[in-house]
Amino acid sequence: MSIWFKIWKYPLGKIGLIWVVLCSIVALSGYLILPDKSPNASRIALYAAFEPPFTKVKQISLKKENKLSTWEIWLHGDPSAAESFLFSHLTFSEDSFFLWYNLQENTNSLVFSDQIQSLTKYKIQSFTFYLGSDALGRDVFSRILLGTRISLSVGIIAVFISVFLGTMLGLIAGYYGGVIDKLIMWFASVLWSIPTLLLVLSISFALGKGFWQIFIAIGIGSWVELTRIVRGEVLSIKQKEYIHAVRLLGVSNFSILTKHILPNLLPSITVIAASNFASAILLESGLSFLGLGVKPPTPSWGIMIQEYFGFIVLDKAYLALVPGFVIMSLVTSVNFIGMALREGFEK
Repeated sequence: MSIWFKIWKYPLGKIGLIWVVLCSIVALSGYLILPDKSPNASRIALYAAFEPPFTKVKQISLKKENKLSTWEIWLHGDPSAAESFLFSHLTFSEDSFFLWYNLQENTNSLVFSDQIQSLTKYKIQSFTFYLGSDALGRDVFSRILLGTRISLSVGIIAVFISVFLGTMLGLIAGYYGGVIDKLIMWFASVLWSIPTLLLVLSISFALGKGFWQIFIAIGIGSWVELTRIVRGEVLSIKQKEYIHAVRLLGVSNFSILTKHILPNLLPSITVIAASNFASAILLESGLSFLGLGVKPPTPSWGIMIQEYFGFIVLDKAYLALVPGFVIMSLVTSVNFIGMALREGFEK
């Protein structure tokens, strides 16, 4: 029975898988599907601050002579999008045109003007703030979508680091035993006694703030549980008769570990990896909320909550509630997948 069928067989696992796959598609699409394609979806338009959801305006931008490749836009965004202007209506006077933005206080703000004959150099498109705009006039919807890339990247890379370290150290400790086992488990016990968040905070302070540093910090701080579980299972498996048989045949220890023991550990490793994936997303959001995660203006869900959690009791509560809901839904979905895997492997 394939791993996907195990997940799909259970209703909650099916719901979780659908949502995680949808988030993965959004993350992989990146800037290509964003309404605001500026780098980090950070086009600032102070005159459009705190617009309510589904506000429709127009956008004017200079027609590009040297177009970026799809790959460049997907990876870094379109810098020219940061230089575009939003406006609600256009007026003409003699040989010039003027772009105005109608503020919520029913006053107009002049945002751009140029000669009428140069109007052909620009392209005008419609633009919708599907989730409103923040205090800097940035599109919340675009930043939420781009934040998916950050959270899933942290989850995948941090889980890869923790699974690699945890599995390798657990295999070595359980198979060889003796002094090596005692040293590894002593070190694991020391780290086990430190709360995970505090450990990750300490590593983050040591490595500094940044995109890659947070991956490493979370990965290094999440391997201990897997090491203990893998070690325990290896201690049991290495006593099996077929392990003694392959030893008598002269098979190397490396082959025994990778070909005869490791495949039997995959169910446990998969379930723990799903749990660590959810924890990594929460840790990244928590660190970003505390100002120790990725650096602004990178759109992290934790940063978005930190910036606007004070609006929870005001009419702009959605600025903090939407990223909070997205974090909750993604973490819950990953946990559903982990539950489905656990039930599937037990049968």
